[in-house]
Amino acid sequence: MATSIYGDYIKSVIRTVKDWPEPGVNFRDITPVLQNSAAFRKLIDSFVHRYQELDIDAIAAIDARGFIIGAPLAYELGCSFVPVRKKGKLPFRTISETYSLEYGESTVELHSDAFQTGDRILLVDDLIATGGTMLAAARLIERSGGIIVETAAIIDLPELGGGDMIRAEGYSVFAACTFTEDE
Repeated sequence: MATSIYGDYIKSVIRTVKDWPEPGVNFRDITPVLQNSAAFRKLIDSFVHRYQELDIDAIAAIDARGFIIGAPLAYELGCSFVPVRKKGKLPFRTISETYSLEYGESTVELHSDAFQTGDRILLVDDLIATGGTMLAAARLIERSGGIIVETAAIIDLPELGGGDMIRAEGYSVFAACTFTEDE
């Protein structure tokens, strides 16, 4: 798993909220990173430095916290920004992908004209947990003709297996930092 040179610093600014949203869960809250201008700059720079020399046509960012890093990253890299939204949020013709959650299913959508065949796409989100959302978004992008350059997130939770699942499907994974369950 590749991580950022600023990973330890970013990790130190992320707040852990114990027992939220339910007992036994350690929620990794990125809002302190967003509120700290130096930390937010280092976070965005982590991604810019990794991807600035790659040929990327678009950043596809997953609803909604992926937008936080996706939009400034697209700006810095000089490429387009494409939102991958929850079902029913996009106003034009869409393609959709449904995936399993622990208790049920969810669906993500993409505008049907979001990419041209062969476009090179960086797929970003805030967190990799079980990997379902990232894989569903990757399938959408590939169905629309895009090529996934890499999947990227602020945080990877390796004990939940999402990063391994994404790599098993043939995608490269980058995270600014990782957290183990006991941290």
